[in-house]
Amino acid sequence: MSFLITVIVFVTIISIIGGANFYVAKRIYQCVNFFLPNLRFFICLIFFVAMTLIMIMGFANSFLPIGQKAAHILDVISSYWMGFFMYLLIFIILSDAAMLVIRLVKSSKWKYMPALRMITVLTAVIFTIVTVTYGLIHAGNIKHVSYNIELSDKKMSEEINLVLITDLHLGSARSEARLNGIVNEINSLQPDVVCIAGDFFNTDFNSIQNVEETVQILKTISAKYGVYACLGNHDGGKTLDKMLDFLEQCNIKALNDEYVTVDNLFTLVGRLDASAIGGYNNMTRKSLSDVLEGTDKTLPIIVMDHNPACISEYSGEVDLVLSGHTHKGQVFPGSLITNAMYIVDYGHYVEENGTQIIVSSGIGTWGPPMRVGSNSEIVSVYFSLK
Repeated sequence: MSFLITVIVFVTIISIIGGANFYVAKRIYQCVNFFLPNLRFFICLIFFVAMTLIMIMGFANSFLPIGQKAAHILDVISSYWMGFFMYLLIFIILSDAAMLVIRLVKSSKWKYMPALRMITVLTAVIFTIVTVTYGLIHAGNIKHVSYNIELSDKKMSEEINLVLITDLHLGSARSEARLNGIVNEINSLQPDVVCIAGDFFNTDFNSIQNVEETVQILKTISAKYGVYACLGNHDGGKTLDKMLDFLEQCNIKALNDEYVTVDNLFTLVGRLDASAIGGYNNMTRKSLSDVLEGTDKTLPIIVMDHNPACISEYSGEVDLVLSGHTHKGQVFPGSLITNAMYIVDYGHYVEENGTQIIVSSGIGTWGPPMRVGSNSEIVSVYFSLK
């Protein structure tokens, strides 16, 4: 039964992707054919199908018998094409909506209809290029976000400046090129502690191109009480051991369903993600009570848990939960989806029982290295004394 469901899902996905490619190829052909009447439709169709196959292979490159350099090239092409094709599809659908309105006003046999078809599709292509260009540039701009947190009935001997980043997706397109700037921005905030709440890697550790150089950059993160991380859903799988060794080399302490008491100021907990891609070898997510066993309840308890879908289990049990994962949709209209999926898909939220949640839109990108309708951000959390 499960095999049949898998086949049905696979066929459905392929049908949707194939249909979208046929639809876009046909509209592009109608536009180009206005200038090149001898152009054959199958040339457009083959181009779009070939690019989509490359996109699929790029995201599945770890399963292909190819070298690391070839896998990286596939990944880069697929990432950029994913963003371009998505917006091209959206704007062509909108161009068809415009044509439908025109048809309601004018006859479909109106002599200017082919020219209008060309103009609407050409406009869709121009809008796509502008949107993608903006998204690529905007993804590299870092926004600083800050929240002031007051914790009642907890002892804290000094104010704390905690800096949070999530979703670095190291190994994805443009991630290494941006890393030095990200570290400089973190250090400019003079943090007491740095928390990295999951998806540090992009599923496959081997997708990182310059490991030694990357280690040296990350080692320069400066924080009074250290740098800590939890694992996200992209931080597991067959290269997990390499990931954990890498974090150790970078002087980043991974908390895998465990906690540390930071200078007797607060307790910091790191959770394993509930749905890791490829799993965590022999590690499994524990119950919250097991993780918190032995903690000093008079100190603030701060939890890093990558996916905010799990925040309900912390209700009244901890003081602050730090999450990411959603990217705030990353590219519009993705924000509409994440907003519908999660109780909190972005920002600062306080539950009635006092537990506070901060969900970051992340510092990196997954898939297309673009951001439209969301920001790449570094979060400062200031704990004030009451």
